[in-house]
Parts: sequence; C-alpha cells; structure tokens
Amino acid sequence: MIRQTVIATFTLSLIYTFANDWTQWRGPNRDGIVEGKEWPTSLGQSNLKQKWRVKLGSSYSGALLDGKTVYVTESVGSKKGVYELDKVQALDRVTGKVKWTQQWPGTGKWNVTWPGRVNGAWIRSTPALANGKLFVAGMHDRLLCLEANTGKKLWEIDFPKQFKTPVPGFGCVCSPMVDGKFVYMQAGASFCKIEQDTGKIAWQTMKDEGGLRGGGFSSPVIATLNGKRQILLQARTELTGIDINSGAVLWKKEVKSFRGMNILTPLPYEDGVYTSTYRYGSFFYNIKKDKESWTADEKWKNGSKTSAYMASPVLFEGHAYLLIQDGNFACYDLKTGKECWRSEKRFGSGRHGMYMSLIRQGDRILGLDQGGNLHLIKANPKEFQLIDSRKVSEEPTWAHLAISGDQVAVRELNGISLYDWKSKTIPIP
Repeated sequence: MIRQTVIATFTLSLIYTFANDWTQWRGPNRDGIVEGKEWPTSLGQSNLKQKWRVKLGSSYSGALLDGKTVYVTESVGSKKGVYELDKVQALDRVTGKVKWTQQWPGTGKWNVTWPGRVNGAWIRSTPALANGKLFVAGMHDRLLCLEANTGKKLWEIDFPKQFKTPVPGFGCVCSPMVDGKFVYMQAGASFCKIEQDTGKIAWQTMKDEGGLRGGGFSSPVIATLNGKRQILLQARTELTGIDINSGAVLWKKEVKSFRGMNILTPLPYEDGVYTSTYRYGSFFYNIKKDKESWTADEKWKNGSKTSAYMASPVLFEGHAYLLIQDGNFACYDLKTGKECWRSEKRFGSGRHGMYMSLIRQGDRILGLDQGGNLHLIKANPKEFQLIDSRKVSEEPTWAHLAISGDQVAVRELNGISLYDWKSKTIPIP
C-alpha cells in the first residue's frame, strides 16, 4: 500500500489555477521551455516548499501535470529485481492522494542488457497526455491508451506479440510524442505513427532488427526546417527527418556513437539540427532542400570532450546549454560551434556519465541532476552563473523534472514530491 506524507493542510474549497500543463517528455513542445510569470531567484526553504510526497515503486520516467492531476509510473514486484507489474497512477494535485491506478505485466525476472543492468529493469518511458487520453509505454514494448480521468484502458499494442519483434535489449525507452490526433514513438523495431482514437498503426518507418542492436533510446521532436514541418528522430545509428504525413524519410545522416548510445533529443535551430552522442562529440547539420531532394550537411563538429550523452539541451538566443558527459555544464554557440564556456564545477556522479534534466524560462534554467540536486542557472553566453542549488532527494533522480505554473515535480527513484515555488522577483546582476 502506498504511504503518503502530506506536508500542509488544505480545505476542499481552496481553488488552484494552473497554467502551462506539463503534458509530455520535456514539456508541451518537447523542448524543455516553459512560459508564464518569471521564476523566483532562489531555491531556499522560504519559497521552494514541499507540498506533499508519495512513496512509489521504482521508475525513471518523468511525471506529467495537468490542472488537477499528477500522472506517474512505477514498476513493482514481490522481491528485489523482479517486477511483475508496470503501473501508472493519477494523483490528486492538491493532496497527492491516488485517484486511479492502471497496471499491466512488467518485466518479471527479465533484466536489461549490460551495462544498463546496474540501473534496474524498471519503467523508463515518460507518458504523454492529449485529447483526454494518457499514452504510456511499458518496458516490454507495450503501449497503452487510457482515459485520463478514470484510467480506463481504451486500447493496447503489444508490439512484440503483434509484429513478432524482439523486446529491446534495454527495454522500451522512447517517450511517446503526441501531435494532433496521433501518437508517435520508437517501438516494434521501427518508428510508428498511431491513431490516438483506435490504436491503429498509420505507418511504420525506420525499421531495424530490434533486440540488443535495435530499439531506439532517443525521443522524437517536431520542427519546421526550410518550410517543411517534419519529425526529427535520432535512432541508434542515424539522425533523420521524417515526413509527418507519410512517414517517408526526407533525409538522414549517420551519427556515430559508442554502441549506438544516441540518447538525447535533437535540438532544432533555424534550418538546422544540433545533436551529440556518447564519446563521439557534438554536431550541427544544415538541412536543405534542392527541388525534391533533401540533404543534411555538417556545418560544424566538436570533439569527444563535448559529448553530451544523455542530457538534452535547452536553447536560448542561439546558444545551447547542457550538461556534457564529464559532468560540466557548458554553453555552445550554435552558429559557429564555439564553446563559450564550461563550468569548473562538475555536477552529479556516475560510472557511465552524468545527467541533468533541464527546463528554461527566460534567461533562467532549472536543472535536476541524477544525485537529487536542483540547480538554478542563468543562461548567459559570457560566463557560467550558478544562482542557487538545493538538495531535494537522497535517492537517484534520473526522471525528467516537470514544471507547471508555480509548482515543481521531482520524481525520485522510489517516490515523487510536489513543491510550491513562489517568491518576489529580485533582479539578477
């Protein structure tokens, strides 16, 4: 039974208004950027207050927030290392109490491939919310569509069963993307477009062998490049632009990485794309169209010391801000590839690389590293400015940070906390 600690008292008549719902991976536009009133300039106890915390089973997938509900996943089992069930829960945004729960078969005794095994076989994919529906993916390449208000299952796709494809060696990692009346994701040894209402596959493209060598890690994003709205997808060995209507591959570029560890979400900028891979550096490609032919030409490339590995960047005024593989925070000019600076401070710790999920508003970036630390950073290409830091969890925090209105959701390995973040604005020099 889930234990809850509610740190505050509320009355039923209290009314909350929430802007900018956090509805999918990296936010509504999948770019880690939020609008709304200016953020506070401090993470201190006086203005970042824990509203409630709920203990959960293990998960690396990020939370979603709408006006009344927090949606969160978990993997649970009868003993250590055995996860019979994957679950998703809807929690009341005011109290943290469970509104509904839905579940499906988990990984059981199956485990992810080495070296990911050290990080467990619990759920990783962040759900998506659209049109009154919740789309959630389980570790064994299974996608469910649920009624968001009740948790009722509307449809389900068991990709290995339906398409006779192997389970990805690291489990299903890609986070579903919602757009219009469709949902998109890397699953079933391919990239799929799926009707939200029926679960019918509209098209499949970018097919691979699945299993250990196939099955993408990166989550897609939509961009308009040279007047063409398209999907940017980073697969295990290629960066591609995909026609959103037909599924046709418009252009593709080989992207080398160690063992196909292409994980971060690509960053579109003007008519180009920035990406970075494990141990092979960072790249920017100009995307061009000549009559009916598309090309991806390398504009600049930086060496392996600039590899970002898992941390997806945020964009501000032509610069990419991100945590690079060695744990330093860095800023890059996207027009030239110049490294404007990298912090002397290293964030987090880890054998295979450091991680920080990032959200930007204006010239401020809020980052959550994998060690349970929140960091408020100023987006300034001239110098690294760490405004404030605060420890918010003693557990690993690999799940993506979520912000909706003046509330921050921190998904820990075995729990979730919701914070109110409010204060008067004080200018930063």
